[in-house]
Amino acid sequence: MYTLANANGLEVKAINYGGIITSIRVPDRQGRIADITLGHDTPEAYIPNPAFLGAIIGRVGNRIANGRFTLDGKVYQLPQNNGTNSLHGGIKGFDKVDWEGKALKDRNAVAFAYLSQDGEEGYPGNLSVKVTYTVTDANELVIDYEATTDKPTPVNLTHHAYFNLAGEGNGDILNHDLFINGDRFTAIDEKLIPTGELRAVKGTPLDFTTPTRIGARVDENYDQLLHAQGYDHNFIINRKGSAGNAAAGGLAFAARVTEPTTGRILEVCTTEPAVHFYAGNFLDGTGKHGHVYQRRSGFCLETQHYPDSPNHPDFPSTILRPGEKLRSKTVFKFSAK
Repeated sequence: MYTLANANGLEVKAINYGGIITSIRVPDRQGRIADITLGHDTPEAYIPNPAFLGAIIGRVGNRIANGRFTLDGKVYQLPQNNGTNSLHGGIKGFDKVDWEGKALKDRNAVAFAYLSQDGEEGYPGNLSVKVTYTVTDANELVIDYEATTDKPTPVNLTHHAYFNLAGEGNGDILNHDLFINGDRFTAIDEKLIPTGELRAVKGTPLDFTTPTRIGARVDENYDQLLHAQGYDHNFIINRKGSAGNAAAGGLAFAARVTEPTTGRILEVCTTEPAVHFYAGNFLDGTGKHGHVYQRRSGFCLETQHYPDSPNHPDFPSTILRPGEKLRSKTVFKFSAK
């Protein structure tokens, strides 16, 4: 267990199994501190962790249609662990492996390293990955991702923390107000795979370009909500420059969530081109302190490239090649008012 903390009351705990963040404690507007991320009481309880609570996700986050992609003329078959799809890296993705942890005390950080071997879960190439968690005095949790490979391979790293700004185990998240800095999303079919259409959010229940209560429209009769049983969608972040080279443009503001009763605020910035908003539609299990995490008791904001990118040449590429170095940064900033 690694603990990172600052003088303002922000405390983050993480373990080497899955690089899982087990706890994020932050104050509310009255200075009262609560754990706002879903999880378990012991490391052992994260096995098998079907909801991916708090974990690093890879080698490819999100879904790949039929667990199959073609790269440089060769077809690769992956495990189909989500119906016919491959989800979050396969049966044993990065959320289910032991990472090598190293405390970086001079930076108030911990770095987790992992070597994903050639052929692991069907992916080509030996992929060397490092994920660093840093807590700053500005009440930020900064996640830095780095990766190199010896063969061309798709890579889409993200993090699967579930938040409830009222405090984990304290009801659902439908009363949270959400703003997403994205005018378009990747429309999905019945298997939650992108159709290729980049659909405008305007006039749909997926329009969070003005702050809107998560529960206000979640059950509307709209094809996208019916496919996903609620919100489980990838939003394209509004940014200047090319979305395909988002990292070159630096950090972009992605989303803000406010919880009205506690005043807690979460803001997300990232170098990634998209953010996937998931409202916990399939949660149904026991968490910390005997709390039962029912449906929609936590939300995720997974910064990432688009789902099924290896099968969509017009999407920003997730292919990493030898000699290149993947660098990605996401910042979760906490405050209250």
